[in-house]
Amino acid sequence: MTRTIVESKTKTAIIGFDQPFCVIGERINPTGRKKLAAELEAGDFSTVEKDAIAQVACGATMLDVNAGVVYNSNPNPNETEPPLMTKMIELVQGLVDVPLCIDSSVPAALEAGLAAAQGRPLLNSVTGEEDRLELVLPLVKKYNVPVVAISNDDTGISEDPDVRFAVAKKIVERAADFGIPAHDIVVDPLVMPIGAMATAGLQVFALVRRLRDELGVNTTCGASNISFGLPNRHGINNAFLPMAMASGMTSAIMNPCALPTPLSKIAEKKAELEAAGIVIPEGMDDETFCRLMGIGSRESRPGGEMSAIRAANFLTDNDPSGAEWIRFNRPPGVPGEGRGGRDGGRRRRRA
Repeated sequence: MTRTIVESKTKTAIIGFDQPFCVIGERINPTGRKKLAAELEAGDFSTVEKDAIAQVACGATMLDVNAGVVYNSNPNPNETEPPLMTKMIELVQGLVDVPLCIDSSVPAALEAGLAAAQGRPLLNSVTGEEDRLELVLPLVKKYNVPVVAISNDDTGISEDPDVRFAVAKKIVERAADFGIPAHDIVVDPLVMPIGAMATAGLQVFALVRRLRDELGVNTTCGASNISFGLPNRHGINNAFLPMAMASGMTSAIMNPCALPTPLSKIAEKKAELEAAGIVIPEGMDDETFCRLMGIGSRESRPGGEMSAIRAANFLTDNDPSGAEWIRFNRPPGVPGEGRGGRDGGRRRRRA
């Protein structure tokens, strides 16, 4: 059975068909986050610190670290990304002890991250483009790490799943030429937005099955790509992830945390209650109000996608006796019970 081993200084995570689904937290990435990008250029790492701690608390197995900031003061990422990647890797692994996924399109930044990382990180990524293969695969071999292989090449991203499979096969074969085994290749088959391509879900499920059955490789994806541009994206994501898991997908790069309830929504709800003549007790804090009204939370908490993943782990027998599912859903601080409850969180199977 294919198993991809990733490690921090003291912890090991296994990506595999017979393992619980691996959640790779995506939040430490300035792409599309102008505030974070500005903070990083200014040397402010407070959001990185918060995101690292929150994602692990919400159940991330690994953390993706991306230093892809284009500085206003210096637009050359070959100069700015490597030292920033080193700083971010050192900071994150000083806060949390989970394996890391080093994410960059700049080879020098990848190597800087590899040099700074403790344990055995996952490298993100290599593509089927010839120059990228020649730059990244030697790093993978030199540092003996697994790598994400993205199914596009010099011709771009194909809408044809057969072409994307052929690119993945090419990368696996080229990696073998460098002495890199297939179990250290985690293929990203490229999930297309279903809002733009009605067959995107069916395509990726079939492609993941082929990658598992014909190449024997683990897989990952940017999970939220499937719902891009649609309303109620969480509803789509919550359905997509268990279906992808049942098809053989073994990990995803995603946000494990639910977004905090906006203060504007809290104010709107309070105004509704006051208009209806309902008196809100003085001194009630926003967190208590959110929970009482059922409008989420101001605190970091696992998102609905995490609930769907935990349920799918249970249903595919990758959560023996449902122990993790029960722990995940048990309210904190149940009187008279320890962390695991009276039965240690395990559900006894009926004979």
